[in-house]
Amino acid sequence: MNILVTGSNGQLGKHIQLCSAKSRHTYFYTDIDQLDITNLSAVQLFIRNHNIDTVVNCAAYTNVDKAESEEPAADLLNHIAVRYLSEAMAAVNGLLIHFSTDYVFGGNKNNTPCTENEPANPTGAYGRTKLAGEQAIIKSKCRHLIIRTSWLYSEFGKNFCKTMLTLLNSKPTINVVFDQVGTPTYAGDLAAAVYTLLEQDLIPGKEGLYHYSNEGVCSWFDFSKEIARQSGINSCDIKPCHSVEFPSPVSRPNYSVLDKTKFKNIFGINIPYWTDSLAVCLSNLNY
Repeated sequence: MNILVTGSNGQLGKHIQLCSAKSRHTYFYTDIDQLDITNLSAVQLFIRNHNIDTVVNCAAYTNVDKAESEEPAADLLNHIAVRYLSEAMAAVNGLLIHFSTDYVFGGNKNNTPCTENEPANPTGAYGRTKLAGEQAIIKSKCRHLIIRTSWLYSEFGKNFCKTMLTLLNSKPTINVVFDQVGTPTYAGDLAAAVYTLLEQDLIPGKEGLYHYSNEGVCSWFDFSKEIARQSGINSCDIKPCHSVEFPSPVSRPNYSVLDKTKFKNIFGINIPYWTDSLAVCLSNLNY
């Protein structure tokens, strides 16, 4: 099987590269310099020339705040490019694996984990464009696996965990919101799950929409405290605060825990608890 990984320089793409190093399949890793997925002709040509059977789309516009003033740019990558990928794969009867977000639930007042059947109700440009990407895939009728995830972090790129480590090591006191609840997801776990699905050929006949995050629930404040505890940083006082103390152009979900029951039941893959996965990430960062 020939597998194209787009956005391969990002957090998830980097981990898929690590997972697939010894795969029995042939992987092609691209980012903007190798393949512009906002160019339909370029996408079609690459897929045809390399006989691509599966696309794992890790490319995305992920700056939630900036998306409010750059919605056309966010839409181009999160929606239009996804439509191009899905249409190109539909033409060759290929599979598209695409990653979406808990932000599609931003406007819902949840207090229980969100299932795949719950109506989407995004409050910002990021969530709207990601939802539009999901809808484009479904409309294309290509074989697909859409995986919504949340609070992604890793050793690579810019993310909450690495930012927090920098702050903890440089500030005597920091304030972190406690009224936004979700689940941190280690990109290494999500990449490993997708790699397993591909290596064991588990997807045929089970295509559709799924949720995947690490197990457990916490606030950003709890996440920060656990980062400090596991990394042995005691010099910074972490204080809980309300989200209104950090004005943002977009309303973030207050409760966006994803229900993973469908993914676990159908694919039989164990999902690690979030604090255990954080320990793995910190170990790789030498903390």
